[in-house]
Amino acid sequence: MRGLIAGTVWEGDVMLHYLILLPVLYSFWLMLSGHLSPLFLILGALSSLLVISLQQRMDRIDSEPALLKITPGILSYALWLCWSLLKANMDVARRIWDPKLPIDPVWERLDIKVTTPGEKTIYANSITLTPGTLTTDIQDDHFLIHTLTPENMDELRRGEMEERILKLRI
Repeated sequence: MRGLIAGTVWEGDVMLHYLILLPVLYSFWLMLSGHLSPLFLILGALSSLLVISLQQRMDRIDSEPALLKITPGILSYALWLCWSLLKANMDVARRIWDPKLPIDPVWERLDIKVTTPGEKTIYANSITLTPGTLTTDIQDDHFLIHTLTPENMDELRRGEMEERILKLRI
């Protein structure tokens, strides 16, 4: 592993990143699988090693490792996003089961303040993860968004999600 990206300024940080990421991926895999049989333990380890191997290969090719440092801000955003996802799931379920609640799809441009590739990635993925919303295109100064209701688009325009991402300074 050491010779993979030798001679670069960030070599140590990247190696530490891989060493931290491997048990995190493995733990996440175990948590999602819920099985502790030897076969599943081995498959989880192999899957985690494959992901690390692919990430190393991508980092070697573009010489720009994507290192997202886990900070209190990132953790706070993740918790807030989970809460938002839960609320959106309940809203979509209610709209599916109650014929009186309207589903009026909207596809509009959303002007954005985020500028870095990391901020845009987190913002677009957060929108897409949220039930009832989908980022369909990313441009320099705007996203194209599909939502199930105009209210979902209004909530995005209010910008709470974007402001939280801007505070992360990614």
